[in-house]
Amino acid sequence: MTVLSTLFDTGSEQFRLDRRAMLDALGPLESLADRVLEAGGGKSVDRHRARGKLLARERVDLLLDEDAPFLELSCYAGAHEPAEQPGGRLITGIGPVRGVECVIIASQSTVKGGSLNPDAVAKKLRALEIAEHNRLPVITLVESGGADLPRQAETFIPGGRIFRKLTRLAAAGIPTISLVFGSSTAGGAYLPGMSQYTVLVKQAASVYLGGPPLVKMAINEEIDDESLGGAEMHARVSGLADYLAEDERDALRLGRQIVSDLRWTKAGPGPSLPADPPVHDPGELLACAAADAKRSVDVREILARVLDGSRFDEFKPLYGTQLVTGWGSIAGYPIGILANNGILFSDEANKGAHFIQLANDRSIPLVFVQNITGFMVGSAAERGGIIKDGAKLINAVSNSTVPHLTLMIGASYGAGNYAMSGRAYEPRFVFTWPNHRIAVMGGPQLGGVMSIIRKAAADRAGVEYSDVEDAQVRGEIEDMIDSQSGAIYATGRGWDDGVIDPRDTRAVLGLALSATHSAPVTGTSRFATFRL
Repeated sequence: MTVLSTLFDTGSEQFRLDRRAMLDALGPLESLADRVLEAGGGKSVDRHRARGKLLARERVDLLLDEDAPFLELSCYAGAHEPAEQPGGRLITGIGPVRGVECVIIASQSTVKGGSLNPDAVAKKLRALEIAEHNRLPVITLVESGGADLPRQAETFIPGGRIFRKLTRLAAAGIPTISLVFGSSTAGGAYLPGMSQYTVLVKQAASVYLGGPPLVKMAINEEIDDESLGGAEMHARVSGLADYLAEDERDALRLGRQIVSDLRWTKAGPGPSLPADPPVHDPGELLACAAADAKRSVDVREILARVLDGSRFDEFKPLYGTQLVTGWGSIAGYPIGILANNGILFSDEANKGAHFIQLANDRSIPLVFVQNITGFMVGSAAERGGIIKDGAKLINAVSNSTVPHLTLMIGASYGAGNYAMSGRAYEPRFVFTWPNHRIAVMGGPQLGGVMSIIRKAAADRAGVEYSDVEDAQVRGEIEDMIDSQSGAIYATGRGWDDGVIDPRDTRAVLGLALSATHSAPVTGTSRFATFRL
């Protein structure tokens, strides 16, 4: 394979400006990370520790293999809601337990009792979806007050899918394990109830459909927590508990032992190529996105700092040059790459569809690198068949069965998002850089389109159109799009699996690729009819 060269001038003013812009974009994320790590704040944390309990992150650390990497997901869920602490009141991610990559879901009871608000429900469902698609065992660390009752109208219906997914995972042969450290009430009682393996902590776990106050109100029975749903009762009487742990550390030890006893192995192939580091400095990825969104940086500069050994065998390099396609590897896993160098024309769409078919023929995962404003518009593009050619690419993306990983490094607008395996097309993972923007179209473009439509409507009605009012409305539209298309807003709403530091791109994609290979990696030859 060819080793990619670089045209970067690291001493140039442009390099400095681009690097500075990315560091500025990282600043707000660092502040958000600090808020996530507060885990509910001092008083809540102090109360929790006073009860002799471990924090959620401490439980996760003790569950994982020593010094093992943990790919945390949806870190900033809920960041778009000013009144909420970002993080969705729980921790989700992928990490090795006794050498087995598992999806881990940990309640943060120090954040409003670990109760599930809409962001927490969405975050938990996404984690279970990742487990399903990638055939990863699930370990849930439970200590939650159940649904956030003031927001029950937003959580009740989607929350029910959590229990459905748990039992369907088990039915599909994917192990599910619950370690219960505290309260698991009402609907939350079904977390251990629908898991294949349950561990309850003595004199700490309590699992019941209705707590003592509700039992008193419903049937006038007076009973204490332990007698109603304590760990010992469930271990000795109801049979809900498979294992009774002496304390939290013992519960985590038992959880690790359960995973070890699974004898779980990956169904996909292991890494088969050298996993040597890139030739070019990954630290320079900070300058691989232009400070001015109207100026692009050759996506090969990114590939040169992410791929194993900076090796890249480009496919059709002289045709459809705005879409870069080719073969490489990350962490030793072979991959096919589709990466934007600009807008998509018919040639790019045809090239991309062809390449996706080849990757499926070879059962090789695909990595999509998005920096795309969409498909070309105008009479020349329409006469040239941009709709039917764009449909071929979307057809190929939609029906491809090899794992897709999507990395958004800049713009992600309109149908370009779809054609490059955006979230709606169910890639296994979606990660973004902090400069990322996502919307139907950019603010100035949308404002201009709406201005033209309003002026035409005024002309048809025979009324005078105010340029002053037009400028005001355009400004409001641009401000709205700007506030709703940024990386923090998008990740807060769960449109991706995490905003990452560009310097971590290779590590994150490597961990994600390893996770995808827990499931079989098989391509397909079945696509919908291509309109020729």
